[in-house]
Formats: sequence, C-alpha cells, structure tokens
Amino acid sequence: MRILTATFTMLMMALCATAQTTNQQDSAWITQNYTKVEKLIPMRDGVKLFTSIYIPKDSSEKHPVLFGRTPYSCAPYGEKFRNFWDTHWKYYMRENYIVVIQDVRGRWMSEGEFVDVRPFVKDKKTNKDIDEASDTYDAIDWMVKNINGNNGNVGVMGISYPGFYSTMAAASGHPALKAVSPQAPVTDWFMGDDFHHNGAFALMDGIAFYLGGFGYPRPVPTTKGPVSTFQGSSDNYDRFLQIGALSNVTKLAGDSIQFFKDMFAHPNYDAWWQARNARVSMYDVKPAMLTVGGLFDAEDCYGAWNLYKAIEKQSPGSNNKLVIGPWFHGQWSRGDGSYLGNVKFGSRTSEWYQNNIEIPFFNYYLKGKGNDPRLAEATIFFSGENKWKTFDQWPPAAAQNQEIYLQPDGSLAWSKPSTGNSFSEYVSDPAHPVPYTEDVHYSRTREYMTDDQRFASRRPDVVTFETAPLTENLTLAGPVIADLLVSLSSTDADFVVKIIDVFPDDFKYPDYAPQPQRGVGGSYPMGGYQMLVRGEIMRGKFRNSFETPAPFKANKVEKVKFTLPDVAHTFEKGHRLMIQIQSSWFPIFDRNPQQFMNIYEAKDSDFKKATIRVFHDAGNSSGVILPVVK
Repeated sequence: MRILTATFTMLMMALCATAQTTNQQDSAWITQNYTKVEKLIPMRDGVKLFTSIYIPKDSSEKHPVLFGRTPYSCAPYGEKFRNFWDTHWKYYMRENYIVVIQDVRGRWMSEGEFVDVRPFVKDKKTNKDIDEASDTYDAIDWMVKNINGNNGNVGVMGISYPGFYSTMAAASGHPALKAVSPQAPVTDWFMGDDFHHNGAFALMDGIAFYLGGFGYPRPVPTTKGPVSTFQGSSDNYDRFLQIGALSNVTKLAGDSIQFFKDMFAHPNYDAWWQARNARVSMYDVKPAMLTVGGLFDAEDCYGAWNLYKAIEKQSPGSNNKLVIGPWFHGQWSRGDGSYLGNVKFGSRTSEWYQNNIEIPFFNYYLKGKGNDPRLAEATIFFSGENKWKTFDQWPPAAAQNQEIYLQPDGSLAWSKPSTGNSFSEYVSDPAHPVPYTEDVHYSRTREYMTDDQRFASRRPDVVTFETAPLTENLTLAGPVIADLLVSLSSTDADFVVKIIDVFPDDFKYPDYAPQPQRGVGGSYPMGGYQMLVRGEIMRGKFRNSFETPAPFKANKVEKVKFTLPDVAHTFEKGHRLMIQIQSSWFPIFDRNPQQFMNIYEAKDSDFKKATIRVFHDAGNSSGVILPVVK
C-alpha cells in the first residue's frame, strides 16, 4: 500500500509540475505577444465603465474582439497581465483575439450603481433608461470604433453571473455582435438558479456568497475587494443549524446588504422577481447563440436548459444551439471533464468540447476561419452510457412522457397500484434535517450532484422506491415531473424528489483497487452505488402558484406536482432506477418551519415536526413522469 501511495504522490507531483510549466510557457508567450491598455468607456448616461483590453502585437491581419463582462473584477489592474492561461481564454489569445474584460456598472473600478441581475428595459425612451443590454451595446460600439486593428466582429462569452451578462449582450442588438455564448447562465434566482429552487432559499450558497463579500456595497471605484463577515465551520451542517431561522440571517448580514433586504421583502414570485427573469429579454435575437451547461452543475443547472428553451420560443428563427456535458459549474473551461466525484465518464469531455465546439464556433463567426461548424441543435452528453449524442431539437422528439408509479411494497412500476388506502409515512423534523451528503465539509461540495445516496436510504425520514434490475437500457432525455399525492399533519412542508441510478452489486471500474480489510485506501466501493442523477426541491406552499402561496389543509390528500431540471442519462441493463422522497435537504436549502407563514420572518420557535404521507394506491397514485426515449 505504501508503494501505491508513493507512486500516486509522485504522479501527482509530476502532473502539477507539468501544469505549472505549461502555465509559465503560456504566460511568457502572452506577455511577449500582447499589449494591455485600460480604458474608462462612457455609457449613454455618462457613467464610465472600467475596461481592460488585451491587443495582439501581430498586425498582419485584423482581429476579432472576444468580450467578457463581470462583477468579479477584471484584475489585475495596471500593466500586469491577467492569468488567462489558467482557463480556456488562453486558447483565444493563441488565436490572436483581442480580449476585453469589463467591470460591470457599480463594481470594482467602474462608476455607477450596481444592481443585482438588473432588470431588462424593453422600451428605452431616454438615455437614462439603461440596463446591462444597453451597457453592452455602448461598450461594443466604442470598441469597434476605437480599438485599432479590430475586424468589426465581436463575440461575448461568460460563465455563471457573467453568463447573465452574456445573455443581456444577446439582447443588445448591436450589429457588430456576431456570436454569444452564455455558459451556466444566471437566469432566474427564484425558480432555479443559485438563490432559490421553486421558492426554497439556497441557504448555504446564498449566505456564503453574499456575506462572503459579494453583497456589501462599494461606494466608490476600488481595486480592493470586500472583506468577508461570515464565520464558517469545518462542519457546515452543524454551522447552519446553529444559525437557525432565516430571521437570524439579518443579524449576521447587518443592514448594508441591499439584495438581502430586497429578497426578504419579496418572499413570493412577485413583479420584483419576475423583472429579474433574464429570459424575458430573448426576443428577436440576432447573433449566433451557443448556450452551454453542465448536467451536474450545483449552481446554475436550471439556467442553461431554460435559456435555450426561451430563445427557441421567443426567437424561433434564431441560430440557437445547446451543449450540455457531464460537468460541474464551469468544468468545461478547466480540467478534463473525465469524472465528477466517484463517477467516471470515460473520456476527457471538457477538452473534446473546447476543440470541437466552442473554439470552432467563435473562429467561424468572428474570424471566418474553418468551415461552417453546422453544429447540431443540441449536443448532449448522456451519463450512464457515457456518450455524446446530437439532436435536431431539445427535448428530442423521440422522448415520450411515461409515468412510473410508487408501489406499496417499495417498488416502482409503469402501472398504477391496485390496492386501496396505501401510503408511506415519515416524520420530518426540522431539528434533524436530512443532510445533502454524508460527509463533513466546510463549504458546499460540487460533487454532491453525483454522490452516493445510500446514506439517505438508511434514514427513517426518507422514503425509497426502486425497480428490479432493468432487463434493457432505460434512457431519459428531458425534464422530469414529480407527481405526488400527499397529506401533512401541518400546513406546509417541502418535498425533495431524487432520481437515482443504482449500480449492480458487482460493479467495478476497470482501475478498481480493492480496499484493505483494515485501514484506509483502495477505490470507493461502487458496487450498489446509488448515483444521484437529478434532485430538486419544491416548497409546498407554492404548489398551486408561485405568486400566491396557500396552506395545506391538515391530513387532507393534496397534489404536489413540479418539474425537475432536464436529465440526459441512461440506466443501463442490470442497474436499477430508484426514487427517494424527503422533506429537507440541508443545508443546501433552508428548513421549512412546516407551518404556513412567511419563512423569512420565522423564529427558531416556529419550527415543528410534521408527519408526511405519500400515497400510492388505486385512488391516489403518486409517481414520477419520465421523458423516456425508446
């Protein structure tokens, strides 16, 4: 075992040394072949935005502009060069792109007031009617007129929050903008991205992100970042239990985080939230669009799928493409994408995507280089079978909704149960919520999106249903719909539904190393592994309307039906399909007091146990509607 450990250590040291050497080589090449300038670019209302511009010294031809807008700083400021060689930006510098990074309005060195996910203004009547689309338009207009050696073609790209700014760029309408790639884009912070899923607050990420520094005001332009006020713990489950009710968060945040104050003032999906749905701007889209996301993105999985669909609906004649790989948040831009946590994907998917899709996409539309990529409408990686597949629409036409029903004996079947008055019952206790992972961590992991769910199966407050070993492959492609008939002893509760791939008991990856009888080491035991394929939470009071919540009537059977983000997964022959249902998922989401109320105003004393029944009989048949591809 010591020999294996020593060999592994030497291999990792060699890989790190190779990566460091490669980065140093990229750094040297970029600094030798690029010039950096910094400009304050004026917007139509007079506000100036700080912009770093990296211009190739090569003057043998004109160059396209690749533009990124960010709230996370375009540092380093001054004549130093940004570490583009750490990410996929380095490939575009090797292609002699003019690379432009801009601090958005009100952040870092830019003037003006910052507004989170600033609403799109459709009908702009004066120069005071600004939004991120107009700021993008004005910046592009300045660049094509003032940067020497540009060829008049501009592309925009960004991941996560910069993905939101990329979406707004597509809405700008500037004629020089030829190609846009929103990647893991923030689209809707109430329905499915970052801050909420179906109205449930993303507790751990929301607090760590905003109290970690992002949420604090920046009164004047600065190169210095904010200081975190959040004290974490090596055990995030215990730390967030200690924080308690959401009303206690205001004590942690103080009075200076405007977004938290606004969020607490708008507990329902009202006009304030609806104006922050970035998808409403996606009409009459002109540039070629490449929306990119990850199957296992813990932050903005919702955004990529639903932005693509919004463009299809609102701009049906647009050149609109979708790419989804087996990635965590932004993994396509770093790393090789060959695995996530314990699950392996059989190839270097990130590198394949960069070389075959993203770089050819921008090269064609901005440089006229190469052949028309003629990308498929949707290029999707299917986990389970570990294959890229292409489609002329998404969801694919071959996907047909089929409901699989919960059975009284804990099984799943394609037919409704025939028994009467049958249900599974559990007690949901907010003092002991179901953890999102069995491990102890300081911060939320990205690997939980494929984690082994055996720990949850063993809890009495999680109900589990599974098929027999499959006799043929089962492929799912599209959104999954939870269709539950439930009753509560209280007036509110959350419902978490998880779709799980149960591996055969004798499953091993080819590089499996046996675990010793005592001690640690060897491979994770994949036999019987319960891989999370997709999970989603629904705040029960929003089951009928996100705008107007309603209480449950105690002990009355009611329907809770909601949509999980799309899946692209094949349950292979010999595997089992499992469904788990629970009423907490902590601390990635806040706890429901299990009383109908404004949860942002709840006190620690408001949290109560509730008895939950999930029905599976002839009259009340709970199930999950699956997008099955035959």
